[in-house]
Amino acid sequence: MNNPYEVLGIQPTATDEEVKAAYRELAKKYHPDNYGNNPLSELAEEKMQEINEAYDTIIRMRRQGGSAGGSSSRYSDIRNLIRTGRTIDAESLLDGIPAPSRDAEWYFLKGSVLYKKGWLDDAYSHFSTATRMDPTNVEYRQAFNQLDMQRRTGGYRTAPGSNMNGCSTCDMCQGLICADCCCECMGGDLVPCC
Repeated sequence: MNNPYEVLGIQPTATDEEVKAAYRELAKKYHPDNYGNNPLSELAEEKMQEINEAYDTIIRMRRQGGSAGGSSSRYSDIRNLIRTGRTIDAESLLDGIPAPSRDAEWYFLKGSVLYKKGWLDDAYSHFSTATRMDPTNVEYRQAFNQLDMQRRTGGYRTAPGSNMNGCSTCDMCQGLICADCCCECMGGDLVPCC
């Protein structure tokens, strides 16, 4: 991530109130709800994620008395793996963390991995837990709210085999295999309809 102060457009000497004000202004400007079906919606989402990460980093550093140069998260390697699309590696590292040591950030990152895998019910559950454990974290709340909105508006696809919003590729494949088995049992081959 870039320097979090640069992302928010403030100096490292900014007061906590100035940090909050800069964050709120940028969040209002780039919030994905403002872009709806606009072609810039994905760009706005990325920018919003960058703003959230910058704000969380600054707040975390100030609580710990740290600086922007050091790693502010024990999960920074896992975040980088997720960011670069290496979700299998990220999930492997997350699963290696003992259950008693799993904090809100662990649940958020596990939810992020599950989301990228398309397991939205599980991702929703993990985002919900992260938000419950740390209700002041904007990044966790945004991920939870975004997925909750998807659930309520029907733009939500659950794990393969579920029956929300029609068929997934897995559902279609399973249906074709079943149809082929039925046809072969009756002495014929499956004839494609198109």
